[in-house]
Amino acid sequence: MAILLVDDEVHALRAYEAQFLAEGLGETRSAASGAEALRAIGEGGVELMLLDLRMTGMQGEEVLAEALRMRPGLPVIVITAVNEAETAVRCIAAGAYDYLVKPVDPARLMTSVRKALEFSELREENEALAETLRDGGVRAPEAFAPILTRDARMRALFRYVDSISRSSQPVLVSGETGVGKELFARAIHAASGRKGELVSVNIAGLDEESFADSLFGHKRGAFTGADRERAGLIERAEEGTLFLDEIGELGERGQVRLLRLLQEREYYPLGSDLPRRSSARVVAATNRDLAAAAKDGSFRPDLFYRLQLHQVRIPPLRERRGDIPALAGVFLREAEEELGIEAPDLPQAFEDDLLRYDFPGNVRELRALVFEAASRLSSGVDSLASLLPPAAGGAQTDAEGRDARPEMAWDAAAGGLFSSLESLPTLEEVEDLLIAEAMRRTGGNRTLAADLIGVARQTLIRRAKRRDDEAQ
Repeated sequence: MAILLVDDEVHALRAYEAQFLAEGLGETRSAASGAEALRAIGEGGVELMLLDLRMTGMQGEEVLAEALRMRPGLPVIVITAVNEAETAVRCIAAGAYDYLVKPVDPARLMTSVRKALEFSELREENEALAETLRDGGVRAPEAFAPILTRDARMRALFRYVDSISRSSQPVLVSGETGVGKELFARAIHAASGRKGELVSVNIAGLDEESFADSLFGHKRGAFTGADRERAGLIERAEEGTLFLDEIGELGERGQVRLLRLLQEREYYPLGSDLPRRSSARVVAATNRDLAAAAKDGSFRPDLFYRLQLHQVRIPPLRERRGDIPALAGVFLREAEEELGIEAPDLPQAFEDDLLRYDFPGNVRELRALVFEAASRLSSGVDSLASLLPPAAGGAQTDAEGRDARPEMAWDAAAGGLFSSLESLPTLEEVEDLLIAEAMRRTGGNRTLAADLIGVARQTLIRRAKRRDDEAQ
């Protein structure tokens, strides 16, 4: 695969070729006109095009449109001496990956080129994965496209999920925290071909009554404050999929209600004596060992057996380390977009440390680490060693000789915070401070803040709302 350089000025082509050669970016091809460029694309083997807009003969915008018609998805970096906002907008709208104005800063150019090459590689990997899935008899390969993996066991799970996707029976998705259980639930729904929508409920953020009201709804007058009828989420999931996340946290009365829904395919809204039928398919997820919970009595055995008719066990990230580099690359690009920053590539030493780390928080932890690394790199911090514990290659001390291991740093900070206080803060006060700091570090992004402190997004929103209500 090659980078195609398109410019009618020979000295510009030679300068680009020398720069890319010095950066070790591999093969380049040159074209001095639009017609030459299109012939090169037609011959194949082009993974990225740098295109000058102002050329004799066929103009750059024409070349851009025709190139993307021939090769949809081809990353094209437009380079021009004309700094016109309208032209830039037209090029980006037409499908250009980036728009750079001459004279281009070499570092800015290389950053754009590397990101474009990563984009091209990921697109090709997803196309290859889709082809592999088709060869393996998968009917809906597009359903699994959001789950980036090279692992053979994960791909075997794709085939299994596809084979059970059209069943109406429940599916139990299990795995450690952060492995991607919700992504698999979405894949199950997408592959099912169901007409209805996917409706998600995080059980950990609800008490017994809130769960019943949210899921089944209520009749007017069912309880104090129920001044009108409310439809439950199960009704929204008609002919679709109901995803119950953290099912292991469901209380005893909730388990009884859910068991009836699964056995009889019917439910009672709160305050109603008339049952309603449901056509929703139930997918549940847990990081608990429900088999052990069923044995010790903390989870109903009959509900467990009903839920586990189909089981999807997702392997932890430490058992599929080959996925770490690709995932880290995707998360770095997400960090730049969501945080509004521009970060250099992750240092090789840090990537090596990631490959040695066991990731108890799995993919979610990797995402949080890469986001924090991106924030530090974009602000000029050179060392990322303190982000990981020493076992993964992280430094024992920081630049000033202090213990930089995350767990030890936390212990030291906590001791310093509380040792001078006559009375300790309440758990709610500490929780408020933790949420406020997580929101500050993530620029107010609730999803990232929830990941940072290890709670579900709905839980963070609920607690933050409670805090705001109390402050009023």
